[in-house]
Amino acid sequence: MNETIILSPRQKEIVNIVAQSNGIVREDIAARISKALSASKATLARDIKTLIDNGLIKAIGNGPSTAYQTVSRHPLLAFIDLDQYFGVEPDERKNAQKSFNKQIFNTLPNILNEVELKELEDNFRSFSQSTKDLDHSILERELERYVIELSWKSSKIEGNTYTLLETESLIKQGKEAVGKTKHESTMILNHKDAFKVIFEHRRDFAKLTKRDVFELHNVLTAGLDISSGIRKQAVGITGTTYTPLAYEWELETALEGMMDLVNRVSSPLEKAILTSTFLAYIQPFADGNKRTSRMLANAILLAYDYFPLSYRSIDENEYKQAMIIFYETNNYYHTKRLFLDQYRFATKTYFRANE
Repeated sequence: MNETIILSPRQKEIVNIVAQSNGIVREDIAARISKALSASKATLARDIKTLIDNGLIKAIGNGPSTAYQTVSRHPLLAFIDLDQYFGVEPDERKNAQKSFNKQIFNTLPNILNEVELKELEDNFRSFSQSTKDLDHSILERELERYVIELSWKSSKIEGNTYTLLETESLIKQGKEAVGKTKHESTMILNHKDAFKVIFEHRRDFAKLTKRDVFELHNVLTAGLDISSGIRKQAVGITGTTYTPLAYEWELETALEGMMDLVNRVSSPLEKAILTSTFLAYIQPFADGNKRTSRMLANAILLAYDYFPLSYRSIDENEYKQAMIIFYETNNYYHTKRLFLDQYRFATKTYFRANE
């Protein structure tokens, strides 16, 4: 995608329509464009040409039967504009999946292309070597800083209202913020405890097991009145019509399928990306699924000597939108983009000796 182009609202909608199809002709694109953004045939043709010229879509065939597809080689990596997608209410999103896609294991992995893998490899920093190069006292301070920022932002994504400075006081001094709930402080401290677990036992996460997943979930949800183990009742997710699997045996099967897929993938970054979204998509637990998926992804990164993510610079609303798009379309474009952005941020920000 050409990141410099500024798309009109109608062009964004065209990209979304094409991205959610396996190939669509111009007449069908026109029929699906909202009334507010409708245009003449000539204008629509110009919009399509602009999108083709900028590498966002491609034409297949000639003449009236010409169909349009996304440029991405991977069916789950087509560009979807967030503003356009969420400009439509959940119940009105025509192509949104409302239930778990049991065929998804057949379309993954390979969500990182060769160019991305080379760029990430060229800029790789060994976590163990980077921390080894630091003076012990500085390492302790850096670990504390990282844990504070991870605990703050991961909790904020879950609706926690602690500020970064309040989180610092809680973790460093055990001082609970005035006007905040015990639930909020417990959530933050659980993140601190969870990171300690994955940091001290990082080699254990090179191969995922149900025991490791369950134990990490238990640490993250301790004292929050959240049941442990596979949930036994149906759940819903705010902001989407997608409904996760309801039965315990289905959840067990999906979780095993996820672990089998992740364990077969060779790239540690791809393992972590898949885990960071897939566990939340399955929703095996009564609550705490997204925070478990984020921390489990960090455990995988540490197991393979990669930097863990703090999510400090992520926009939590954009993160939630990316997750909903994955639930409803299984599209990985934005979840992968945000994950890689945060990985690059982590390698540039934490545990740096004088260079």
